[in-house]
Amino acid sequence: MGKYDFDILVIGLGPAGMAVAAMGAEMGLKVCAVEKNRIGGECLNVGCIPSKALLRIAKTRHTFAGLKEMALSGSVLPEPGDLFGKIAADLQYINDNKTVGMFKKVDLRLGEGAASFVDPHTVEVAGKKISAQRIFIATGTRPRLLPIPGLDGVEVLTNENIFHLDKVPRSLAIIGGGAIGCEMAQAFSRLGCPCSIVQADPFLIPNGDPEAGELLEKVFAAEGIQVYNARRIESIEKKDDDVSIRTDRGEIITGERLLMAAGRTIDLSSLKLEHAGIETTPAGAVRVDRYLRTSRKNVFAVGDCNGHWQLSHAAMHQGMIALMNCLLPWKAKRDFLGYAVPWAVFTEPQVSYVGLREKELKEQNIRYETIRVNYGDYGAAIAENVATGFVKVFAGRAGKILGVSIVGEGSGEMINEWALAIQKKIRLHDILLQQHAFPTMGFLSKRAAEVWMMKKMGSITLQKICRWLFRR
Repeated sequence: MGKYDFDILVIGLGPAGMAVAAMGAEMGLKVCAVEKNRIGGECLNVGCIPSKALLRIAKTRHTFAGLKEMALSGSVLPEPGDLFGKIAADLQYINDNKTVGMFKKVDLRLGEGAASFVDPHTVEVAGKKISAQRIFIATGTRPRLLPIPGLDGVEVLTNENIFHLDKVPRSLAIIGGGAIGCEMAQAFSRLGCPCSIVQADPFLIPNGDPEAGELLEKVFAAEGIQVYNARRIESIEKKDDDVSIRTDRGEIITGERLLMAAGRTIDLSSLKLEHAGIETTPAGAVRVDRYLRTSRKNVFAVGDCNGHWQLSHAAMHQGMIALMNCLLPWKAKRDFLGYAVPWAVFTEPQVSYVGLREKELKEQNIRYETIRVNYGDYGAAIAENVATGFVKVFAGRAGKILGVSIVGEGSGEMINEWALAIQKKIRLHDILLQQHAFPTMGFLSKRAAEVWMMKKMGSITLQKICRWLFRR
């Protein structure tokens, strides 16, 4: 090998680190990966995969509660069994039979401890030094605990331990109305656990479309989930067998258990970045350039730890882009900020978004028009009893797609088409001319393009041109 032990050293095997390690090894490079816990990071072990498993179980049970709406009767609502045991067993199977097999060509250092920098090319793990030509930091984030008086006196659930419960709680109070808070509220509520959400933000899923958050809140209210928006939490205390949350409006919100879902925080202290001269941002993230390089050009930071997107698929993409940038000549290097990043929240209805939000369009003084179609106007959605939701497109001149908000059945799949459209500068007339399978929910994307075109056809000038072309 020569000067260094490895070509590539990856610190952290979440989605970003997995992408770098697996792809690098397949390229024939000598790769070492250090992970202090388990392969898969947050997403596989305590994040998106177990949460989707729980949502699916809860949805299945909820189906029984809505049988009358489907002209069915005579069923008994199932009671939750060893849900968390099933999820744990499934995760173990995935880890043992699917995930580990991706890294047969990688020198894995699992459970040996955290890595810390010695110099820009060397880290130390459990007293052993490992050097590499290039190092990729992919250490992710951890749940953020708000500094609330009394919080240290109660047992707090986060996404890291909620799937370790032995039974569904009697009730659940949730701090935070983002993706984790909303998904867990609906899942546990459908499993017979009354849930409440309290947050400082004015609407659910605050990084998205306000109308989407408001619609989801109406759905939650119908399912018995209480939502307290725009609240400041003054204190938390353990009272009898419950946890009590006091808000600035004098409300007392209680639950047998408390779930903290108030965002993520970056903790880089164990890395000892100063030993390598690696800079951080004022927010505590690893500072990177548009090619994902740190202040030390041989060291890259990918995924949540660089503070740009806290999404598993964004992390995977960054890992791939960073590795490509190690190989590509200067003019061919890829700017990771130049890619559209879709996201989805897997409540029912699903909530998704890509591109610029309406608030950002207004702040940047970008001229746009809004095109909207409702699930409730689409025959297939009505027939399938999924008529709640909408597709909303923010379009610029000549049908340029600026941003898209979708709430409804299949939204998480549909948003990918719009991400590709933004990325490849595909316009609304291209969506219009693209054939969509009918009667899928994805056909609503084509319908949005049809609505845009029909609005254009209302122009008197355009109508005159059309008549002339037709009659000539």
